Amino acid sequence: MQRGDELVPRRRGARREELEARGHAVPRQHVGHVHGAQCRNGDREGYTRPVPLRQRVPRPTVQRLSLYLRELERLAAEGRTTVSSRHLGTSSGATDAQVRKDLGFIGHAGQPGVGYAIDDLIVAIREAIGVHRAWRAAIVGAGNVGRALAAYGRFQEEGFVIAAIFDQSPAVVGRQVAGMPVQAMEAMPRAVRDGAIDIGIIAVPPEQAQPVADALVAAGVRGILNFAPTRLQVADRVATVDVDFRSALERLAMEVSERSRSRRER
Repeated sequence: MQRGDELVPRRRGARREELEARGHAVPRQHVGHVHGAQCRNGDREGYTRPVPLRQRVPRPTVQRLSLYLRELERLAAEGRTTVSSRHLGTSSGATDAQVRKDLGFIGHAGQPGVGYAIDDLIVAIREAIGVHRAWRAAIVGAGNVGRALAAYGRFQEEGFVIAAIFDQSPAVVGRQVAGMPVQAMEAMPRAVRDGAIDIGIIAVPPEQAQPVADALVAAGVRGILNFAPTRLQVADRVATVDVDFRSALERLAMEVSERSRSRRER
């Protein structure tokens, strides 16, 4: 199960680490015919190793692709047209070799002495991680977390449309949240089906999370973003991502403590 710093949807039960690119090297000018993997000898060689087109991109690579995308979009907004693997690595905490390998999984190899075309790379990464289209989402839970999520304007900019919000409390139903009326839970199954909702966002107490997940799955959602501090049991066909604030803070506290001890021991 993914934690809060791994906000990339996945199929439950999938345990795949880095995939190895196999096959003979092919000329860079033929890279359009294969799904390329890392370049040999950095950006100086004109070759790339082919990867089967339908091979699934490893989850750690997907996470880094998301970081590359943010930086690429920032550079594009500044008017930049090309970028090097070293720049993407520095901005994301990866090595330039890792960047080249990651981009190879989506069929992109930089041009020697030039780097990568930013606009082309943005399109390729958005398609690879599934954000080249709009995703419609529904929030269940109109408490503090649910209201904050509904009001977060960047979701729409990134292609995630918050289309509905639900709550079981009669005191909340009917109120306006981010321009939407809070609907009763009884209305959720039909609203999800009629509204073509792809993603359910769970922002309810832990004891309510599993019944809500069951209802969302039955209504036809394909993914769940779970903010409740509990592990959900859902069908394999439904992707899930957990966002556990407490766990994230505990990991941070551990990191701070370890670094403090390390400084004292020097």
